[in-house]
Amino acid sequence: MQAVALAAGKGTRLRPLTDDKPKALVEVNGEPILTHCFDQLLELGADELIVVVGYMKEKIIDYYGDEYEGVPITYTHQREQQGLAHALLTVEEHVDDDFMLILGDNIFQANLQDVVRRQQESRTDAAFLVEEVPYEEASRYGVCDTNDYGEITEVVEKPEDPPTNLVMTGFYTFSPAIFHACHLTQPSDRGEYELSDAVDLLIQSGRTIDAIGLDGWRVDVGYPEDRDEAEKRLQESADEGSTATADD
Repeated sequence: MQAVALAAGKGTRLRPLTDDKPKALVEVNGEPILTHCFDQLLELGADELIVVVGYMKEKIIDYYGDEYEGVPITYTHQREQQGLAHALLTVEEHVDDDFMLILGDNIFQANLQDVVRRQQESRTDAAFLVEEVPYEEASRYGVCDTNDYGEITEVVEKPEDPPTNLVMTGFYTFSPAIFHACHLTQPSDRGEYELSDAVDLLIQSGRTIDAIGLDGWRVDVGYPEDRDEAEKRLQESADEGSTATADD
């Protein structure tokens, strides 16, 4: 399966960490966030990485070159920061079939393989990793509502009054149908082409989207303190792995 990583952002809220680099190259536990994303995508069987770059794009391209651990990298350019649906459209001509999508500012230690497996086995048009967050934090994300079958029935981007506390994380699988929905998406009140609006168009057209509950953890690295939290969790995971190995 091909894998798309969105890494065009400036990381304004991460300053001063992004004063001289794009958000995707901010280091967490000694490696750029994007390297952590690539490692996870390769573990999931990605045979091509398609990376959407924008702000300071040359630094990302210079850092990784045309392959990562033997897997080829294709770069596309989002010239203006106009939302995730806008960014996703830059990869349309490069995607052949179902694909993985990861936001290049998220660190995961979670069941991403369950999302990929659901897409492959059920041939739905999308599967998302979702998690429950405190209600007061839900307005920061794309908020989901689901039916009794675990299918997503509605997605609302950053609502002032969230209908639920179930939110999209930064990992998805899609069929190419998402591109048509992105083309139909109109600018939101924020002036951006929102991925959640494209997803809602898929739902309204009768497409099936499965929600997979998060088992593990993820950190959306939006602020310096988020970087610190992700680093702490990765170190704890490494320590637990070392302890388990020693016990064996």
